[in-house]
Amino acid sequence: MAQAIDADWVARFADEVIVEADKRAPGKPIVCASGLSPSGPVHLGNQRELMTPHLVADEIKRRGREVRHILSWDDFDRFRKVPGGIDPSWAEHIGKPLTAVPAPAGSDYPNWAEHFKAPLVEAMGKLGIEVTAISQTAMYTSGAYRGQILHAMSQRAKIDEVLGRYRTKKKAGKALTNPDEVAAAEGSGAASEDDGGTASGYYPYKPYCQDCGKDTTTVTAYDDATTALTYTCACGHSETVLLSEFNYGKLVWKVDWPMRWAYEGVVFEPSGVDHSSPGSSFVVGSQLVREIFDAEPPIGPMYAFVGIKGMAKMSSSRGGVPTAADALEIMEPPLLRWLYARRRPNQSFDIAFDQEVQRLYDEWDGLTTRVENGTASTGDLAAYGRSAATAAGPLPLTPRPVPYRTLASIVDITTGNDDQTLRILRDLDPADPVKDLDETRPRLDCASNWVRTQLTPDERTRVREEPDAVLLDGLDDDQRRSLAMLRAGLQDHWSLDGLTTLVYGVPKQMLGLPADVKPTPELKVAQRSFFALLYRLLIGKETGPRLPTLLLATGADRVRELLGGS
Repeated sequence: MAQAIDADWVARFADEVIVEADKRAPGKPIVCASGLSPSGPVHLGNQRELMTPHLVADEIKRRGREVRHILSWDDFDRFRKVPGGIDPSWAEHIGKPLTAVPAPAGSDYPNWAEHFKAPLVEAMGKLGIEVTAISQTAMYTSGAYRGQILHAMSQRAKIDEVLGRYRTKKKAGKALTNPDEVAAAEGSGAASEDDGGTASGYYPYKPYCQDCGKDTTTVTAYDDATTALTYTCACGHSETVLLSEFNYGKLVWKVDWPMRWAYEGVVFEPSGVDHSSPGSSFVVGSQLVREIFDAEPPIGPMYAFVGIKGMAKMSSSRGGVPTAADALEIMEPPLLRWLYARRRPNQSFDIAFDQEVQRLYDEWDGLTTRVENGTASTGDLAAYGRSAATAAGPLPLTPRPVPYRTLASIVDITTGNDDQTLRILRDLDPADPVKDLDETRPRLDCASNWVRTQLTPDERTRVREEPDAVLLDGLDDDQRRSLAMLRAGLQDHWSLDGLTTLVYGVPKQMLGLPADVKPTPELKVAQRSFFALLYRLLIGKETGPRLPTLLLATGADRVRELLGGS
């Protein structure tokens, strides 16, 4: 068991969380938490905020313990800025709660927050992530936090003193200077949130203006006995309200977060690396939750950035950043889960949308084979189990997992024609042919989406309509002989494995080498030269999809014609 725990970061955290939960609140459900702001697309970097607690909570559930994974939607946060691709006129809503901002033009959703929640909610269903969703708009406007708000206001001097310990440290600490890290921290609630200080004193509560609806307000007075709170707004409005009745405002972020830890009894919650510096929300919140709200901060790791290969680290306040929904267009849910499950939270990694996704699928298929034949390591076995299933049961897997790169090549060459695709798939293994395209779904659909969305027109494969007469006329005797050998062997080698043997074997025969010879530098040069000749004759390029797949997709008769035969 110790070996399994050492190799499995999820099990190790689950052990720690169970011990901590039994110490804090024995017999009660264990609470793991995530917090996301629907200020824009919830990108794949934010996904780690969701996946890490999910994996730990799911492990706890597998052990038969009662656990809640709460997802706090920070939809009562202010609208900070207009993302790219949105009408600039939305700037008039900056400062309003996200749930009070109209959804982008053409949306079917009632407000900005719901518009950006919806794709992630759908993706969570596909990924097997079950949460208890909590809208902070609903919590604040219903008065659920009234007691906590009044308590915080009564303790404002002490809160100010705690914050004061870190204000100078924050200035002295190492700032985020890397543009990628700054982008990832934007809009997180951690970097630039007002902590409640004003010229007239410190107040940890900020109302939204009853006139303009924005948080461009300043509290100027508060009476503890009556709870009368006076504020002014940049719009010119001012008024006095009773905080014991008023529900349209919220605690400032650095007080709000620890308040919620105490309110929900959170035991486990990870946080991004932008929370690790002196004066950050997590560091300050850990003091405030103890000294103000008489509770303990959650345990949990700082998680590292997740990026997209070839792109800067992601910020949800910008447009065009890939989301889980985007990834699930080109990846099956178990593969996307695996990318998070196989890495410890403090390890950064990139998610590939380019050709690298094919290599990732090769790795996944190799892992699947090792799991099935019992040779997977303890850590790999654990990561696979958490990716392919949850405590509720297995996730859908492709019944006939044809290699992703093969499917992509077939779709590319056939331009997605179902009849041609099925013909080629049947020929991959004539002894056990694919009988229906559904056997290869959803992986086939993912590969089709990848070809459609990720390949540029210049990268697409187009088989020549007519033989390249000029190139064929200029061939030397050895080239003609090698092409004749390949044409002659097509009928007896017409399968993926057979054609692989054939295309690698022709150069061996030309050099007078046995079929099972180990590669030599001379042989490798001859094979590369032969492959380049085939590509030029078939698609007019020096390289392309794997030759066995290309030959199958082109068809034996057309291959013979393009290679100078009849």
